[in-house]
Amino acid sequence: METLSITQWAEEDRPREKMMSLGAAALSNAELLAILIGSGSPGESAVELMKRVLNDCNNNLNTLGKMSINELTSSRYRGLGPAKAVTILAACELGKRRQLEKAEERPRMDSADAIYEYMHPRMQDLAMEQAWALLLNQNFGLIRAMQISQGGISGTAVDVRVVLKEALLNNATVIALCHNHPSNNTTPSGDDNRLTQRLQKACETMSIYLLDHVIVTDGKYYSYRENGKI
Repeated sequence: METLSITQWAEEDRPREKMMSLGAAALSNAELLAILIGSGSPGESAVELMKRVLNDCNNNLNTLGKMSINELTSSRYRGLGPAKAVTILAACELGKRRQLEKAEERPRMDSADAIYEYMHPRMQDLAMEQAWALLLNQNFGLIRAMQISQGGISGTAVDVRVVLKEALLNNATVIALCHNHPSNNTTPSGDDNRLTQRLQKACETMSIYLLDHVIVTDGKYYSYRENGKI
């Protein structure tokens, strides 16, 4: 029976497309390795080739990592040249090094003071207003800090839709908003209050927790939560 190349497979079965739609965890070891090598041989797809290699390793990735370039490029594995063999072994080495490293600790943003200490160095010398969104996980660990707008001396426009979009894309369940006042006056403006209200309503609709809106100046801050405004 003629073997179909991966390009002839249904799109949802191709390793690259499958990974993009379902994530890496949905792929088998052979499919992940097939993405690395890119192609097999005229009579064997990359997935089938890697299934054979893994079978010879008792389907054990540790055993695969111990193979030499000469073993992987032997005549038994037609379609595996030195470049592909090096790619496979490099991936195995990265996996080993990842195991040796500790998971990166996320900065904890569970209070206005923590938010201020994190954002103050980024905002203390700004001559114009900037607004930032801190995207957090359910334990208030920082996933990502992102600037969402920049304006003039007395204000900056924030699109609430952009904030929520980024929160959803980053799987954030908690949001903190932060902006600076170059005037060094921590008193919130009417626009600041209206923005906070809009963001709070939008977060409630999307089941996202609005932790705080913090106004940063050089040496002090204003917290909507600490002042009972959230």
